[in-house]
Amino acid sequence: METVAVERLGLIDFQESWDYQEQLCKANVEVKLNQRKHPELAGFTKHHLLFCEHPLVYTLGKSGDESNLLAEQDTLNELGITYHKINRGGDITHHGPGQLVAYPILDLEKFFTDIHKYLRYLEEATILTLKDYGITAGRYKGYTGVWLDADDPIKARKICAMGIRCSRWITMHGLALNVNNDLSYFNNIIPCGIEDKQVTSIEKELGRKVDIAEVSNKLLLHLSKLFNFEAKEIQ
Repeated sequence: METVAVERLGLIDFQESWDYQEQLCKANVEVKLNQRKHPELAGFTKHHLLFCEHPLVYTLGKSGDESNLLAEQDTLNELGITYHKINRGGDITHHGPGQLVAYPILDLEKFFTDIHKYLRYLEEATILTLKDYGITAGRYKGYTGVWLDADDPIKARKICAMGIRCSRWITMHGLALNVNNDLSYFNNIIPCGIEDKQVTSIEKELGRKVDIAEVSNKLLLHLSKLFNFEAKEIQ
């Protein structure tokens, strides 16, 4: 069984968390490069899972369309929202306080070498977490992420966005689950480049706020069961 170091970063600037992910990912990639010359180093990569929230920010994936950002820079400045073009897959999304963000930095070669399976596991862990709150969620055919009423094109709404990067089977970036965040900020973008679908949150669906730390604990439990890892909390 693999061990994953879990860090709870709280409310952290997006760039700071991105730099930290890059640092952790780079360290693992360097180990793998060294393994070519020194096979005895095999197995020395380390797994990490970062939980955090971000101040208001929009991020655009490497395959995203910048026209899906509907607000001008002046508007972003007024609202205090930063904007980053980043190296994950997917299009544009929003992060803000009250949204649970999870960044797994895993060496998939120690689990399985299948990106599609990896994404399905992230989705499944989120679906099971929502089920713990009495919310029935699922997948929307053709799209990554977690949806409610996915079988009804009129009612379908997204509750969790996903976008990852994988280098030499080391993952980074991850998922963003809407918990108690202000959904109005999604009005300044076309979320994930999907024009005709709404977004929702746990708070909106239940009509009450929920404890985000509790949500992260439930998500961690389901991730650990699906991936069969042991979580080690890092203070």
